[in-house]
Amino acid sequence: MTQVHRVECEIGGRTLTLETGRMAKQAAGSVLVSYGETLVLVTACAASDPREGIDFLPLTVDYIEKTFAAGKIPGGFFKREGKPSERETLTSRFIDRPIRPL
Repeated sequence: MTQVHRVECEIGGRTLTLETGRMAKQAAGSVLVSYGETLVLVTACAASDPREGIDFLPLTVDYIEKTFAAGKIPGGFFKREGKPSERETLTSRFIDRPIRPL
């Protein structure tokens, strides 16, 4: 069983909490970040062996806002979340671009 690690600090009058080891246990790494009433689950997955013939890091960032969590249930024919919105795509790019040079 994995240990749960929890770190808390006060920033801007709210508590920032970083917690690992409780959720997304099949991912290579995961952190549950909470700040005020906002919760974000961050996960990272990696292959155990590098691919042959690739001299770059194949990186993919998927940013998904779960509208059901906010009480926004889509109406009409499509009841599921559907494709990413323009905002989700742009946020994925904002996360991806600074990580690439690393």
